[in-house]
Amino acid sequence: MYKYFINIFVLFVFVDGFSQEQQKDSVGTSKDSIVYKSPYGIRVGIDLSKPILSSIKDSYTGLEIVGDYRISKKFYIAAEVGFEEETTQEDFTNSTSKGNYIRLGFNYNAYENWLDMNNEIFAGYRYGFSIFDQTLNSYTPNVVRGEGNGIPYFPVITNTTASTTSLNTHWSELVVGFKAETFKNVFVSVSGSYKILMSAKEPENFQTLYSPGFNRVFESGTGFGFNYTISYLIPFTKR
Repeated sequence: MYKYFINIFVLFVFVDGFSQEQQKDSVGTSKDSIVYKSPYGIRVGIDLSKPILSSIKDSYTGLEIVGDYRISKKFYIAAEVGFEEETTQEDFTNSTSKGNYIRLGFNYNAYENWLDMNNEIFAGYRYGFSIFDQTLNSYTPNVVRGEGNGIPYFPVITNTTASTTSLNTHWSELVVGFKAETFKNVFVSVSGSYKILMSAKEPENFQTLYSPGFNRVFESGTGFGFNYTISYLIPFTKR
């Protein structure tokens, strides 16, 4: 009889222990099966650097709308549309460029988010195109009277304006930056870009010194850009 009770007790302990192990495995599996889905939708915003620069620099006016659409976990289709007017003062010329531009491309997010975070450290590519007018406001003839004395024959500045319409530029640019969700569906982003001029239609007897969307055009055909944007995500679904 005593031996019978001992066997029953041992069997009870074994079954109880096995049951607890099964519960632990079940809980662990349940926890592991939790999936945090990320929102997919259109994100639209504005580049804050443009109105800030417009308020502190008399020779510049600009506005840019930014947007992207998430197509997979890591990739986003991106676009920027804007308007700029810039007056450029050189040693012998003063000119104004005014027009619209668009940039189209993609971003790749290299950042691994935790749980339900939705931040980005991204790299991307853009194709840019602008249509603009350029006006030569004034110029000083670069003619000197003799070698080394620097005295011009015509020291008077000529204020006769000459405008050329329907100019255009095409370029490529590489973009890097980061984007952080500061509030629910509200994102702040900082990015920089390196631009390479592909082609440019220039005015006769002059050159394009500034192209909207491309910024200052250097002799090397390269340029740089900076964006500080705030945007809002309109989520359509979660995956």
